[in-house]
Amino acid sequence: MELIILGSGTAVPHPVRAASAHWLETSSGSLLLDASAASVHRMAQEGLAWEKLDAIWISHFHLDHIGGLAPFLFGTRHAPQTRTRRKPLMIYGGYGLKKLLRAFDEANSYKLFEQPFPVEVREVAPRAKFELLPGLAAQTFSTPHTRESLALRLTDEAGVSLVYTSDTGYAEALGTFARGANLLLMECSFWRDKPVETHLELADAMRLARRAAPQRVVLSHLYPEWDDVDIEAEARRLEPGCEVLAARDGLRLNFQ
Repeated sequence: MELIILGSGTAVPHPVRAASAHWLETSSGSLLLDASAASVHRMAQEGLAWEKLDAIWISHFHLDHIGGLAPFLFGTRHAPQTRTRRKPLMIYGGYGLKKLLRAFDEANSYKLFEQPFPVEVREVAPRAKFELLPGLAAQTFSTPHTRESLALRLTDEAGVSLVYTSDTGYAEALGTFARGANLLLMECSFWRDKPVETHLELADAMRLARRAAPQRVVLSHLYPEWDDVDIEAEARRLEPGCEVLAARDGLRLNFQ
């Protein structure tokens, strides 16, 4: 698998960190993990085949994670690159996703689902197990952030796995869900003294990493307070035995 960070930041405007979006290339196809407003153009900036994208995962309905979904569909409806596309685009997320997309669509009669190709929206439950793409197994886990928030575990036919927490508060069971992943892509909104319980600070993230024992951790969803902090050094101080990388826009990681 290859992970490409399109947006390592938050809803707060930032000069080098776009809001949440991650491209995952697998043997089964390509997947967009969350779709911030910036993701629409970040895919093109990174030279990715956005017109051939196979699936989109929406972790929850905050605008810094879903705000680019309707604009992306608006773009594919009119783009010359998609005129000959016929394979379906799959969109996955928690309960309420269909209603929200209908609201976007009806706001100005955008006809977002009148595409040259089929668009299929599937709502999934917590602790669901399903095939997200052929040969790509998926499991979900309800996280303490919003009612619909879901973490996602993906495993390919070779047994390589990625866990994407998206936004979450601390929950020991999340560490168990991520146990033994090849890559754990985890939010780490704050360094310390977090102002809310529905996000992680570094100490929380490192406790989860210790419980999960993945091969590698990537910390993302970074608020501007991280700008003057060496995230990786602080993570090593708390958990010396864990390989931790700080996400940055444009970072590419191959893992197996």
